[in-house]
Amino acid sequence: MTDILPIAGRPLLQVKNLTVEFPLRTGVFRAVSDLSFSIEPGKTLCVVGESGSGKSVTARSILQIVDAPGRISGGSIMLNDQNGGSIDLTSLNPRGRQIRAIRGRDIAMIFQEPMSSLSPIHTVGNQIVEALRLHTRMSKAEARAEAISLLSQVEIPSPEKALDRYAFQYSGGMRQRAMIAMALACKPQLLIADEPTTALDVTTQAEILDLIARLQKAKGMAVLFITHDMGVVAQIADDVLVMHNGVAKEYAPVEQIFHAPKDDYTRMLIGSVLKLEAKAEIRLARPPLDTTAPPILELRNVSMDFGEVKALDDVSISLLPGETLGIVGESGSGKTTMGRSIMRLIDPTAGEILYRRADGDIIDLATAKGQTLAAARRELRMVFQDPFGSLNPRMTVSQIIGEPLLVNGVAKGRALEERVCHLMEQVGLDPRARERYPHAFSGGQRQRIGIARAITLNPRVIVADEATSALDVSVRSQVLDLLMRLQDELGLAYIFISHDIGVIRYMCDRVGVMYKGQLVEIGDAEKVCRTPEHAYTQALISAIPRPDPRDRDHSRRFRYVAPDILKNGSFQR
Repeated sequence: MTDILPIAGRPLLQVKNLTVEFPLRTGVFRAVSDLSFSIEPGKTLCVVGESGSGKSVTARSILQIVDAPGRISGGSIMLNDQNGGSIDLTSLNPRGRQIRAIRGRDIAMIFQEPMSSLSPIHTVGNQIVEALRLHTRMSKAEARAEAISLLSQVEIPSPEKALDRYAFQYSGGMRQRAMIAMALACKPQLLIADEPTTALDVTTQAEILDLIARLQKAKGMAVLFITHDMGVVAQIADDVLVMHNGVAKEYAPVEQIFHAPKDDYTRMLIGSVLKLEAKAEIRLARPPLDTTAPPILELRNVSMDFGEVKALDDVSISLLPGETLGIVGESGSGKTTMGRSIMRLIDPTAGEILYRRADGDIIDLATAKGQTLAAARRELRMVFQDPFGSLNPRMTVSQIIGEPLLVNGVAKGRALEERVCHLMEQVGLDPRARERYPHAFSGGQRQRIGIARAITLNPRVIVADEATSALDVSVRSQVLDLLMRLQDELGLAYIFISHDIGVIRYMCDRVGVMYKGQLVEIGDAEKVCRTPEHAYTQALISAIPRPDPRDRDHSRRFRYVAPDILKNGSFQR
């Protein structure tokens, strides 16, 4: 364990030899082991590591909200106040009045998933008002006025109206802003942010990070920021704590972590990030694509309306055999709608989706029905964003992977079992685990199960919808390499939907950029990423956090504003 670094002045929070255990039937699982670190007022400490490293358990231990039957079995967590007093948080009753007074007032937390952290039956305003009235002597009217001011500070449009809306009426980015507003309501000394930007697109992520930094500077707040995104770490951290299997592997200033890491695990994390900064080696070894070949899939003037909202607006795009076509854009740009329209999970309002079968016949997926559509779906498969949500929790892995084979009468009995084992080996899973259920696997393993299911029927096209967005950076590069290896082995073409430009640059041949349902730019992935032509693409690129703490020039970042359009003879926004 690395010793606590010498610090100027008195730390706000000092964790010494923290140990957190979870009793199991087979013994005791140590989630955090002998962990020490400190946070100074006004500074940002980033805690990094892969899933299961103990990051969230550490954060929850500080607030005494470790999930039962977990318990803090050793160590101290000293909270020092400005008047020279201090209190050991581990000594407090987790349900007692003292710790409840500290939660929200002195230490506040932004949780990873705002939708499950916000009450679905209370308005956002009521939840902020409740926090204010719990810790202050404000009247209901004063608390409501303060709540409006807080929503305004986190840049939620029309805060007076937004106050009376429910969480489900907010977008992902807006929900995260509401969580920040709630956390900052009582002006805490320490803000704990647990993966607050994981599921956000790059522009929303940049806005959230800027917001936290601005509020931190204004209020002199310390921030404990938990993430697995090393690009984010490089942009915001003062100090970095690297964790693996509950143990601190390295604890040092951000500059040292990135440019002179001492631990092999840290070097692996940094290497995984830098790997995604260039083209994949597998791609570089391939012969150039045959651009003269007829497209395997072609969208012509496809539109999709949801009431007054145009999710897709006259989109035309083509996919060559063996090509990986990336689709990028902010949340709400129409990426997923395009993927679901291709798979006919939703019916497009207008346009053609032409699929060229292996025998050369062309069918329009937009209007295909019955057996024609069923046959096409065997050749076009999808890998979903949330591997856990897309896998049946009541089915074993063997049943999940084997179901397409069984339903389509391809294999049964012993042949089915052998095929399942082969598919699991293809995606890097141990066939001996085939009788286990999805919950028994990690996020990366579950995504591999989803990929195995997708390739079961030897498809020709796979639509991958944010297939790596929720994965650790090291697991992400493994899954991307797996997808490219399978592409070479099986002759696949991919439509790869992502909001991660690094991932697109790494594995895609071409990239299409979407904005509010329209395709605004398309071209060679390397060219679009390095010299984007459209202002929106330039804005996307400017928002990408660079994995180098020496490169923190936020002045290059800008937000795209759509130009005025001529409507009925007058200019309108």
